Amino acid sequence: MTVPPLLEARNISLTRGDRAVVDNVSLSVRRGEIVTLIGPNGAGKTSLVKLCLGLVKPDKGAVTRAPDLNIGYMPQRLSVDVTMPMPVARFLSLWSRATRSEMQGVLEEVGAAHAIDRAIQTLSGGELQRVLLARALLRKPDLLVLDEPVQAVDVHGQIELFELIGAIRNRRGCGVLLVSHDLHLVMARTDTVICLNRHVCCQGKPEDVSRHPEYVALFGRHADALAIYHHSHDHSHADDGCVVPPGREHTSHSDHHGCDHDHHHHGHDHGGHRHG
Repeated sequence: MTVPPLLEARNISLTRGDRAVVDNVSLSVRRGEIVTLIGPNGAGKTSLVKLCLGLVKPDKGAVTRAPDLNIGYMPQRLSVDVTMPMPVARFLSLWSRATRSEMQGVLEEVGAAHAIDRAIQTLSGGELQRVLLARALLRKPDLLVLDEPVQAVDVHGQIELFELIGAIRNRRGCGVLLVSHDLHLVMARTDTVICLNRHVCCQGKPEDVSRHPEYVALFGRHADALAIYHHSHDHSHADDGCVVPPGREHTSHSDHHGCDHDHHHHGHDHGGHRHG
């Protein structure tokens, strides 16, 4: 029996002036599934997310969401007033009535427990993204919607964040709608990729999309630099998202010195990513 989608968009379109921002796009996200939208700047990815969230109404088509659906949303950008220092705990309380203990719990889940009393203005790019992810998790979401969640983070931090998102999906069983401009970094964790350039150019499993002529045409020479993660699933993951080899599920965190993925790179060699 097919699991009903948490979110489904059917043939939706959005026009601004005489320009189609989103043109006849369909997608669905089910519980436990990660769906990634990729495409160049101006492809309509953020507009599509707003349509899916109900923030904007489509000119054509329809969006349906499961009854009582809890959505945790992580926006692409957050403006922080540098003139008014605000501790992370206070920042999180602006959107939630969570207790300090609950805040501490989600911050621990995303690897940012140390930041709870720090001013949000002092956080690094990676720390801020983790706090924004924690804010989304405070909603106890059935569906996580993450718009470019690794902005302003170096490549090592990006890989760690995508690993973390995958671990959250595994642990919570939520659906994830993820926006990214970079397919090779999300390959390991994505179930379905939708390549968007106002319309759907191609969609399917990451490996298939990466070889699709329209994807290659859209991304040009960057498509040739695709770095495919060969992600072997003969392991489990620790709470921090790091890989636990078979038979070592009960070892301590200090024993996880690296995530044993075979990161096979074509073109860009980012080195051995070890994020234990």
